[in-house]
Amino acid sequence: MPKIGAIILASGMSRRMGQPKLLLPLGGKPLFRYPIELAKRQQLYPIVFVAGEHFEVFKIHAADLAEVEFIKNENYRTGMSSSLKLGIEKIEGRVNAAFIFLADQPFVQDLVVQTSIQEYEKEMSKGGVRIVRPQYMSDLGHPILLDKSLFSEFLGLEGDQGGKEIIKKYQVNTRILNFTESIWGMDIDTAQDYQNANSMVNRNN
Repeated sequence: MPKIGAIILASGMSRRMGQPKLLLPLGGKPLFRYPIELAKRQQLYPIVFVAGEHFEVFKIHAADLAEVEFIKNENYRTGMSSSLKLGIEKIEGRVNAAFIFLADQPFVQDLVVQTSIQEYEKEMSKGGVRIVRPQYMSDLGHPILLDKSLFSEFLGLEGDQGGKEIIKKYQVNTRILNFTESIWGMDIDTAQDYQNANSMVNRNN
């Protein structure tokens, strides 16, 4: 059985929100805890959380999550790739594959992770699949499962590339999983997004 970890990227600057969105409450807990708790439920290990601004505040709000490894990205202003590289550096050599989560997506379901792992395990022996990623209705999304054979290429990223070119390069080695719930891939980027998310959580409680 492959060892699969999680890298959670939380170093965005919340430009559109105008405040540190990942610390906003949603359903009684800070937004950023959702992907961490999902990774824990699915027994992903290690769980690496990469943050830029408000690093110490994240740690305070996650003091009960001793198994989470927090990494501070001092260069978070240079873009997502610097955080992704830090996460991969921390996890490389410890796993066969890793999920890349975005910390502002609270509605990703356990089924997405479970199905991704099942597909990866099924295809791993054939040697062809290096990436497994969800598609919510018509939109490709996260978390993306990356095989360790790609880690070195991601470590060569610069600026705000975020790995899109590498993922595009390996399209033929990518398995897309289709899910009909577009809400599962929802980003919380704006005040309206946050209001909508709160409404959905309140309806379900």
